[in-house]
Amino acid sequence: MRSLLFCLVLSAAIQISSPVVSFGALVRGEVRDAFTGEPLAGAVVSGGGRVVETGSGGEFAIEVASGPVRVKTPGYRRSEVLPGDLPLQVRLEPFIPKALYLSHYGAGNGRLRNAALDLIERSELNAVVIDLKGDRGFISYRSAIPLAREIGAQKSVTLKELKAEVASLREQGIYTIGRIVVFKDTLLAEARPEWTVRDGAGEPWKDKEGLGWVDPHRREAWEYNLAIAVEAAGLGFDEVQFDYIRFPDTAGLTFSRENVEGERVAAIGGFLGEARKRLLPLGVFISADIFGYVCWNRNDTHIGQRLDALVPHVDYLAPMLYPSGFSHGVGIYRNPVANPYEIVYLSLEKARARTGISPVRFRPWLQAFRDYAFDRRPFGEQEVRAQIKASNVFGSNGWMLWNASNVYSLAGLETVDNKVAREQTPVAVEGVPSGT
Repeated sequence: MRSLLFCLVLSAAIQISSPVVSFGALVRGEVRDAFTGEPLAGAVVSGGGRVVETGSGGEFAIEVASGPVRVKTPGYRRSEVLPGDLPLQVRLEPFIPKALYLSHYGAGNGRLRNAALDLIERSELNAVVIDLKGDRGFISYRSAIPLAREIGAQKSVTLKELKAEVASLREQGIYTIGRIVVFKDTLLAEARPEWTVRDGAGEPWKDKEGLGWVDPHRREAWEYNLAIAVEAAGLGFDEVQFDYIRFPDTAGLTFSRENVEGERVAAIGGFLGEARKRLLPLGVFISADIFGYVCWNRNDTHIGQRLDALVPHVDYLAPMLYPSGFSHGVGIYRNPVANPYEIVYLSLEKARARTGISPVRFRPWLQAFRDYAFDRRPFGEQEVRAQIKASNVFGSNGWMLWNASNVYSLAGLETVDNKVAREQTPVAVEGVPSGT
């Protein structure tokens, strides 16, 4: 009986590391919802470098030589347990992250960080996105990656005790997301000019901020960012989030391969596929930030992001649904900042319909900064709440607020003593639920 079960385990396992010569103990168990008791099929169970998925009844069996058994599935907090009495009874708690973003600088600045934590304590917020590698290529913590030191990415270490800080956040019940900016990396592009994106004349290209990018086809650039992601898992983050996981949105650039949709999509999907392979055994969630228009376009939006090629590799898709980012409008909405509810809801619904995945696999970025594309209006209580309500009505696994200056307020947020939905109800339009 044990031999038969062992064969079944091997057939279900996702091999993500070199073969193991000797196996450990066979750990059997089941995974269920902590509140309803319902079995959770398709949950990812990892341990000892091996990965399996639960069956229809939430059951699993995995060979674990040593260490904990880790369990995760979208919509729930991940769990880590040491094998004890068998079968293991793993109960996952449903969880909806509601996050704000802290940059490389903001997370290390006492005033901004403390203000963010105070806001989390006073409001419905329960999660934080922290830059691990920011837009300029600096790594915010002490990294053991030799290349990081070589190219100067350690010149601005703002989070010197990050592992302890992450542990403290998690003890407070705060969900932690580590953001890694991938291909926009001026430090790496300048240190390795053979990896850089080039203009039509073959010269190193800089974007509007004067920053360089590395070619998404370069496997060496993949390895550098994947090493950072593995370090993030070791630091205790609940989730690793990849940003700028795309080609530049500028025409006329040259790369190591032909600049056509098939090649672009293969590069982005290839990187995320490799990330999934490396991170699955470590039990962290994986997410990817995508352009808002990607929810609507059937091509790759000329940046390598096509929904069908992204979905298999991540737990969560994080579309950036800032109304200001829809500079060309969406459908009948020519002024998106005047219709924040509709923009968020329709974008999510469009992406869900095209992918066929559950709404819980989405967690959008929402705008918490002044408009820059239309009428310069501030995004205050009404605009922020409208976006949140759209995300809630759609059923996404929470949402994330973006403000590059890291300055946030209670505007649009529910306070801890008032979780009742606010009365600022967007005007309903045909085919768009109002949220009431």
